[in-house]
Amino acid sequence: MTESLLPGGAAAASPPKPRIAVLKLASCDGCQLAFLGLGDKLLELSRMVEIVHFAEAGPIGPLTGLDITFIEGSLSTREDLAMVQAVRKESRILVTIGACATSGGIQALRNLSSGTPLSGLYPSPQVIDFLDRSTPVASEVPVDLELWGCPVTGEQILRTLRSLLSGALPPVERDKVCLECKRRQLPCVMVTKGIPCLGPVTLTGCGALCPAFDRGCYGCFGPAENPETASLALRFSGLGLVPGEIARRFLFINNNAPVFLGEGARWQEGSPHE
Repeated sequence: MTESLLPGGAAAASPPKPRIAVLKLASCDGCQLAFLGLGDKLLELSRMVEIVHFAEAGPIGPLTGLDITFIEGSLSTREDLAMVQAVRKESRILVTIGACATSGGIQALRNLSSGTPLSGLYPSPQVIDFLDRSTPVASEVPVDLELWGCPVTGEQILRTLRSLLSGALPPVERDKVCLECKRRQLPCVMVTKGIPCLGPVTLTGCGALCPAFDRGCYGCFGPAENPETASLALRFSGLGLVPGEIARRFLFINNNAPVFLGEGARWQEGSPHE
């Protein structure tokens, strides 16, 4: 992508502002709050773009002729699916934000159940037209950019928008949480305290938030490049976790990410090494 996103091009005398939409599917709203948490920076941004639809912030406009659309949440109902398919046709660039939109999120845990847990969550689940599975947006429509995180950060949002408005894709984060711990001079919680941690297989982006408070990483920002999940699972076993606990470590926030799903499934029915 090399051309400017500004409609009419940079040479236009008075080009209209790029039209932005922020949409919600099945989610907790945390990634939308990352937008709102920008505060004054969001106000500055609003002078550069036209936010035509962002229900949580107020504007509810027509989802047509969009330059950039941000989507939070997983596809869980047929209504979700129909909206995403329609918005994809109306958006020049479609960006998914957060674990739910990029890998199904917590909602996708129902994909792992053989029963029908929805009846335990809703008094009248039959009135909701659920899809058979909760899935990431990219499973149904082409996505131009995925921002991982649970939730994403305001800095991710701002960096992405600035890059897209300049006609470029933002740089891709490739470092693992472990490297972030080293940058912050944090002692490894797994080495020093025996705390199970997904940091060795997870992308950074959170600033190593959990290890900074002596907690193991939960994998919020999704799998890193070349994740050695099998080796890490064996290390968890050495720390005393039983197979079911190891499976739950991988089958949590980003359970639909293939590498986490595969490793978790290997340990669900017992140790794959027995």
